[in-house]
Amino acid sequence: MAGVSGRTVVRKRMGQLTTHVLDTSAGLPASGVRIEVHELTAPTPALIARVSTGTDGRCAAPLVAGEAFRAGRYSLTFFVADYFRSRGLALPAPAFIEDAVIRIGVAHPNEHYHVPLLVSPWSYSVYRGG
Repeated sequence: MAGVSGRTVVRKRMGQLTTHVLDTSAGLPASGVRIEVHELTAPTPALIARVSTGTDGRCAAPLVAGEAFRAGRYSLTFFVADYFRSRGLALPAPAFIEDAVIRIGVAHPNEHYHVPLLVSPWSYSVYRGG
């Protein structure tokens, strides 16, 4: 990209952390799942985002992006039992999976880290998507 002075301006690519949740027991995007994101790099975990998924199972914006997205360790807490209860499922007390807590490491904060969660009342799986 050429700047006003004719020099090439190189823009640093900004990374981000995103997610989406799929309810594998119903075969649907999981709408209304509460998610909390903590940065774990400092001695005390810091809450950096509190969001819920939309009708497509995705969040309206990245969980963390730009300068706020740094190398380090993060945790994503998905409140899945609350989601299943809100759908009218009768879960045992306590639920087999109350919360799915995923801890990830970010080595390259200029990249896109996408963390999809596939969940049912009895299991979950997660992977790094694109």
